[in-house]
Amino acid sequence: MTPQELEAVRARLETFAAEMFSGFARADQRRWGERYVRGLLTDGARKSMEPMAARLGVDRQGLQQFCTDAPWAHQLVLAELAWRMDAAINPVAWVVDDVSFVKDGQESPGVAAQYCGALGKTANCQVAPSVHLVTDAASCPVNWRLFVPEQWDAASPRTEDPAAVAARRQRCRIPADVGHVPKWQLALDMIDELESWGLDPPLVVADEGYGQDGAFRLGLTERDIPYVVGVRSDTALLEAEACRSVAPYAGTGRRPVPRYRQRRISARQLVLEGGRRALHTVRWRMGSKGPLRSRFAALRVRPAGVRIRRAYAGGELPVCWLLAEWPPGEPEPVKYWLSTLEADVPLRRLVGLAKIRWRIEHDYRELKTGLGLDHFEGRTWSGWHHHVTLVSVAHAFCTLERLNPKAPAAA
Repeated sequence: MTPQELEAVRARLETFAAEMFSGFARADQRRWGERYVRGLLTDGARKSMEPMAARLGVDRQGLQQFCTDAPWAHQLVLAELAWRMDAAINPVAWVVDDVSFVKDGQESPGVAAQYCGALGKTANCQVAPSVHLVTDAASCPVNWRLFVPEQWDAASPRTEDPAAVAARRQRCRIPADVGHVPKWQLALDMIDELESWGLDPPLVVADEGYGQDGAFRLGLTERDIPYVVGVRSDTALLEAEACRSVAPYAGTGRRPVPRYRQRRISARQLVLEGGRRALHTVRWRMGSKGPLRSRFAALRVRPAGVRIRRAYAGGELPVCWLLAEWPPGEPEPVKYWLSTLEADVPLRRLVGLAKIRWRIEHDYRELKTGLGLDHFEGRTWSGWHHHVTLVSVAHAFCTLERLNPKAPAAA
């Protein structure tokens, strides 16, 4: 925002910040919280400590101490934020995704050579899963976790020098109870935390980076949370009509047990066998250049991966939706999803929810280019979580301003 735009919304920003930071015991921390968010909202190429402090006309050390060293719990702020934005957005889904932060050095917590979505290749970076409250009209990140690679876990059996790793962790002030956890498990932990704050997930949406892992899908099912998640084309499936049967007993050895005798088939092959005649053209929303439409196939299937079969050993595999997008002109489908939405869900709704992840790209673009999500230069665990939490507060304020027809100045 320009200084003039920021001044026009100053009163609303101060009210919102007071609400977000109401859990702080000290008045000076509440003041620094509002200043930091104001610094993130103010125009400027960099949203790191020194340039923000200069634009705000405040002491850089005070700003840095508040973000990096002050002992405030970022979860308290995120809980306030989640309650406020859940009421404001009324989300149709919680979207799980992750974002990467390219780094040059080796001392930032969690930095390692790993897949970097920002660059589309393996690079030196941090990776952070997040959960967003989403509708087609608005969205907001309300929980974050910084991923800890195995190289940062002194207790990992793959760690060659535990003492060096322990020293590195100590420099970054990583808590002793924080170790390497798969990203899908971090996502489930964040969902559990949001539920512990009193929020109720209507539906979880995720790309194949999460949906391909059967443990993530099982975790959602165990929590009775419906989902629409991306999967790879080689995901093992059975047709919905498949059922367990018992082979005739030969009279010797162990008696046969019920099992599925139909062949498992990949999602790709299943859709290809259905052919183009099974496709339906669906328009799911209006884009900037007109209506968005494509062709989709929706089939009832039973997931048949190893983890799923083990989880349902002795019982019937669940039936769910396989959704595939097969655009005109393409020789085969380009995207696949599995969903546990009800059997009579309209195809347009199923497609719309599968595609609602577009809002997250909007979030990350604004969080990075406008609010300095990846500008944090500190090297502490708490500092990183404080920064992304404060960026989320700034993003939420922008979202509320856009949703408020009486507040055009913050658009």
